[in-house]
Amino acid sequence: MAVPREIRVASLIQEKIGALIIERKIKDSRVDSFLSITRIVVSRDLAFADVFVSSYKTESGLEKGVAGLQSAAGFIQAKLAESMRIRKTPKLRFHIDKGLREGFVLNQKIDELCSPSGE
Repeated sequence: MAVPREIRVASLIQEKIGALIIERKIKDSRVDSFLSITRIVVSRDLAFADVFVSSYKTESGLEKGVAGLQSAAGFIQAKLAESMRIRKTPKLRFHIDKGLREGFVLNQKIDELCSPSGE
């Protein structure tokens, strides 16, 4: 069964943006290595890619990181165009994904409930 093109492109974009973040190629001080690209949704015509970003940091830190990524979107898109072999690189739109942080907080609450009160 063939994987749809938008899924392949989304996977490649996620890999490339993640590498740019880890390698600190994005020079905006708001973007740090604690940011994680959780998922990417690419439109059927490959015109847009919605990039969802999460982090263990505070919510304000996450908002600043996403703002930094959005301001560097042109640079990131240019780097994607260099490394990807597609006719048109999708326009990037960055969004906050609170799922990772909420899951972490939920695990902490479960641990607190399960641990004996004497510890």
